Amino acid sequence: MEELTVNHWRRYGKDRLYVNLQDGTRVGWLDLQTGQATLEREDLGAAFELALRRHRAAGEAPHQVRTTEARPTRQAAALDDNESPADDPDAYAVQVDWRDLAGHRPGQSARGQADARRRAAPIRTLAARALGLHTDERAWRIGAVGEEKVAARLDRLSDEWKVLHALPVGTQGSDIDHLVVGPGGVFTVNAKHHPDARIWVGGDAFLVNGSRQPYVRNS
Repeated sequence: MEELTVNHWRRYGKDRLYVNLQDGTRVGWLDLQTGQATLEREDLGAAFELALRRHRAAGEAPHQVRTTEARPTRQAAALDDNESPADDPDAYAVQVDWRDLAGHRPGQSARGQADARRRAAPIRTLAARALGLHTDERAWRIGAVGEEKVAARLDRLSDEWKVLHALPVGTQGSDIDHLVVGPGGVFTVNAKHHPDARIWVGGDAFLVNGSRQPYVRNS
């Protein structure tokens, strides 16, 4: 049995497992998004299938998997009896935990925070709005409006640019307001609301009414 390596490759919107010989010669690959396997070395079909099964059974990170060392699983043994992988829909089943962020709306996270606070105290929120009080609900709501306005301006960019909104970061509820990707590079855009304020920017320094803010660092 040929000794093969399995390497995980993610780039340009593709997610694949490449199976190669020790000298780097490509045997084939498995597209993790579609489940479609492509074999370039027909003479190594059995070793190719076994390497993928070993990789999946081991639950390993994309590192080398030796087909001569791993023990066959019950599923692998069943497929070895001249059974086609296509006959077993789970043979190449890969659980991918991902979420398409392209559908996020501008201000989605901030709007959700504002709505949660309004639902928690609807009467207090209504009274605060009527009196013009500064509350957490108001801050989040205004923040959402600001992100929506910035998004409207970003929509004017040409089709060469792609803009994503409200991208979650970490586990504490933080997010990137806007991520802009295009010919000029990749940019994060952070929207802030400071009506009638004196703004001064120099390098990484960002002052609002003379008070330094961490906006550049956070962005």
